[in-house]
Amino acid sequence: MAYKLRFVQYFDKSDTNAFLTLEQKFIALEKQDASMACGKRYVSVMGREPTNTMVWEAEFETMKEAVSNLEKIETSSEHDKLLDEQIRFMRDAYVEIYKEL
Repeated sequence: MAYKLRFVQYFDKSDTNAFLTLEQKFIALEKQDASMACGKRYVSVMGREPTNTMVWEAEFETMKEAVSNLEKIETSSEHDKLLDEQIRFMRDAYVEIYKEL
């Protein structure tokens, strides 16, 4: 059974370029640190979510792997440094975990 870990982030539309530029640094960090999953990122174009929404998601075989990845992110000092830069552009954020049926 698969599990999907998702981060949903709403950012200030006026800061789109700065927010997405920092997101490139998160991508580089994921590629550097093999203990973190390289997630896929999506920016809303049309739908329920406003266009200032970015979604990061990754799939894991087990719930334990999904939670372990979340813990790796939460304890990464490099991730924290980037988040400290990016958080000023965020309006809201939340984490979700889904189970595949």
